[in-house]
Amino acid sequence: RSWMDTSAITGESIPVEVGPGDEVHAGSVNGAGSVQLRATADGRDNSLTQIVRLVEQAHAAKGERARLADRIARPLVPVVLIVAALVALAGVFTGDPVLWIERALVVLVAASPCALAIAVPVTVISSIGSASKLGVVIKSGAAFEQLGTVRTFAFDKTGTLTRNDPRVVDVATAPGHSRENVLAVAAALEASSNHPLAAAIIAAADTTAEATGVQETPGHGITGQVAGRSVRVGNPRWIAPGALAARTQEMASRGMSVVLVEVDGRAIGALGVRDELRVEAAEAIAALHAQGIRTVMLTGDNALTARAIATAAGIDEVHAEQLPAEKAAHIRRLAAQAPTVMVGDGINDAPALASATVGIAMGVTGTAAAVESADVAFTGTDLRQLPAALAHARRGRRIMTGNIVLALAIIIVLFPLALFGVLGLAAVVLVHEVAEVVVIANGMRAARTRRATAQGPVIS
Repeated sequence: RSWMDTSAITGESIPVEVGPGDEVHAGSVNGAGSVQLRATADGRDNSLTQIVRLVEQAHAAKGERARLADRIARPLVPVVLIVAALVALAGVFTGDPVLWIERALVVLVAASPCALAIAVPVTVISSIGSASKLGVVIKSGAAFEQLGTVRTFAFDKTGTLTRNDPRVVDVATAPGHSRENVLAVAAALEASSNHPLAAAIIAAADTTAEATGVQETPGHGITGQVAGRSVRVGNPRWIAPGALAARTQEMASRGMSVVLVEVDGRAIGALGVRDELRVEAAEAIAALHAQGIRTVMLTGDNALTARAIATAAGIDEVHAEQLPAEKAAHIRRLAAQAPTVMVGDGINDAPALASATVGIAMGVTGTAAAVESADVAFTGTDLRQLPAALAHARRGRRIMTGNIVLALAIIIVLFPLALFGVLGLAAVVLVHEVAEVVVIANGMRAARTRRATAQGPVIS
């Protein structure tokens, strides 16, 4: 028996106990116990290689996104060329080819999409550059445009919404025992353990007693002697909670991993350990809701923990115990309904990040696989910058759309005036140059950002 760190595959923050007959995913990291494993899949078809294959399939399926300006300019350019050629041919049949060829050139200049060609790039470059002030690195202009359209945010839990740092968040004590005493006794034994929960218990204890004869039983807990008394620290399946049964169940229902402390055969305390929500997460989720965003949590963690964290964060929808393939499939379903962002940090999130309309990787704490699979890397640690980045992208898209409308309006107005000879070549060129200056100046407004702070948004 042992415990396995499966966070790379499932995203579960607390190590999972395994024993005879249990399945162990490739990529899991074994704890202190010695185990014998039987391989049920070869190196080409295990958990890790499936993740790689899912990422490759997602990138292949996503394809190249068509840029907004490209979709407009692609049919416009041949139409302009055809119309100009027809105007020149009109001169051949009217007997005044010089006049109509000159007018065809004026039409060609009047309808040329010069302002349209720079309407999007100048805005995108300004926006992407200034987004770095929010701790957001956007890999392409297409990703920035898509970010401004999203309606759903899907979050991984561990390391994204939570700190990925399990802590003791609740302590129940039996009559006659204090919180400090229970923690001190537990920390005395855990000081000799390399179990991930041991660090959380030691950190919570103000003082530590001295333990002797410490022995660890993998998959169960640890035993020893403190001040001449027999002590056990372990899970509720190994230690009977006794009078603390109700409190133990209540802790478990709140998504905590429960560690019982027993002295001389009697449970004196129960410790609730949980990977806690980031302090700014609830505020960030509320800011997304204020922008009309639907929020979803996709996690490989157990349902109780997932629901507890989602409730604290204010997330609309929860899907727990999700393997990487299931996360990716769920993201594809969400993206089919509305443009969707996936925010994650682990190897297990890589297929979902690649499948989303826009994938955002937590660059500071995230794995290289997650950052490589995503369209956007979030280099900050304050989740409140995510709604700020969304607002920035939406503002940039509005400016971009305004530029495109202006550029098209110039073409629509100049085209008939040039066709009927109302404006000459010099006037048409002048109007185009002025329009380009206006488009550039408007696009540069996208460089302004709203940065979230404790006191509120700041424009820079």
